[in-house]
Amino acid sequence: MVSSKSIRILIVEDHPVFREGLSTILVSQQDMVLVGQAVNATEAITEFRLHRPDVTLMDLRLPGTNGTDALIAIRGEFPQARIVMLTTSECDGEIQRALRAGAAAYVFKSMPKNELLDVIRSVHAGRRHVPQEVAARLAEHLGEDDLTTRELEVLRLIRDGYRNKQIADQLAIAETTVNFHIKNLVDKLQANDRTHAVTIALRRGILQI
Repeated sequence: MVSSKSIRILIVEDHPVFREGLSTILVSQQDMVLVGQAVNATEAITEFRLHRPDVTLMDLRLPGTNGTDALIAIRGEFPQARIVMLTTSECDGEIQRALRAGAAAYVFKSMPKNELLDVIRSVHAGRRHVPQEVAARLAEHLGEDDLTTRELEVLRLIRDGYRNKQIADQLAIAETTVNFHIKNLVDKLQANDRTHAVTIALRRGILQI
């Protein structure tokens, strides 16, 4: 019989073996109960609406729409949703996006079982959890200005091999304006040049390949 004080948990994970492992860990806990499982963002939203779990364990890398987008959709409908992001990703762009979107915790899948259970209990109690190594990675870029929408557009076109004149044509702006945006984004990313800026943005998860 499930206690009224049990932490009701939803798992969103597309890898069957890892999902089964998580399920086994959770059902072995006297204060936890698994109320639902999902393998993609669409199922996650449906299952959340159905069960209203206390805590959701959300894989960052889901087929189609990723976990952060699912998080944003769920919290848009249920602002009090407590969602723990599970990932192997060390891209701080991904970390920042998830935390800004309201993730209650961001943990690596390599975390020991007991630590993960502690995080679930902590999140259920209303606290947030960011591992020390994640916090350190975020701190490295603390104070750096975010790239503007236009700077991101320029960066994507550089990634795709466009020259400055071609970028100007694509965005219907002057080439001098393109040069201005490139100077700004290179400064913000502390890059040596436009190509180096793309490399940094890919490594940090600001851009996708």
